[in-house]
Amino acid sequence: MDLGLKDRRAVVLGSTRGLGRGIAELLAAEGAALAVCGRGEGDADSVAKELKTAGAANAHGFGVDLGDADSVAALCDAVEQRLGGADILVLNGGGPPPGAAADITSEQWARHFQSMFLCHCQIAGRFLPGMRERGWGRILVCSSSGMVQPIPALAMSNTYRAGLIAWAKTLSNEVAADGVTVNTILPGRIKTERLDEIDAATAKRLGKSVEEVVAASRTTIPAGRYGTVAEFAAMAVFLVSAQASYVTGSVVRVDGGFIRAV
Repeated sequence: MDLGLKDRRAVVLGSTRGLGRGIAELLAAEGAALAVCGRGEGDADSVAKELKTAGAANAHGFGVDLGDADSVAALCDAVEQRLGGADILVLNGGGPPPGAAADITSEQWARHFQSMFLCHCQIAGRFLPGMRERGWGRILVCSSSGMVQPIPALAMSNTYRAGLIAWAKTLSNEVAADGVTVNTILPGRIKTERLDEIDAATAKRLGKSVEEVVAASRTTIPAGRYGTVAEFAAMAVFLVSAQASYVTGSVVRVDGGFIRAV
């Protein structure tokens, strides 16, 4: 199947590691031009060089602090300068610190609102006009199963990711007739450094070993295992491809059956 991604310009947030990097690697293999984004420009540059050798039409590394609106604006300026715009946005970012809903302070809620929500609206707002004018665009929000089935002790993540999905659905209705799709992808328990951190925090909170926590976690997944980054990335890249032109406003799960709701 030809995914129609050759020379498409893709901005992938959080693509120096984890799920974002998996998506960037698969886009590179399809011949897309990439903006590799991470907290450190050095790491982003290093990944960009690797992706060029892996088949990317072009690749540049960008350092960005998603919690700083000025840094996000500078990223958008740099992408415009180096790639001439964007056809694909993969809105992916790290999660906030763990915490119970009753324990999070107002200052903490406010501090993470920019990095969890506003930055994505800001980036989409910058590149949407060009997508609509060209009659082609893809926006993919990488969320979490916690917005459907709240994850204990991840109150801030559950809350802001649920809000972002509502924004994505609303936006999808507004831009569908212009050839722009907006979808959300929900990872379940995918084996990444982030999941390792969550399992370690859970083990500490419960006074158990990490091995015990992982074993218990696997029993909640019908597939009986954690997913791989490659499995997640395959669905993500399909959703931003030419072949997914009639898929918009959707929430797609890659979770091994973890979410019990219909």
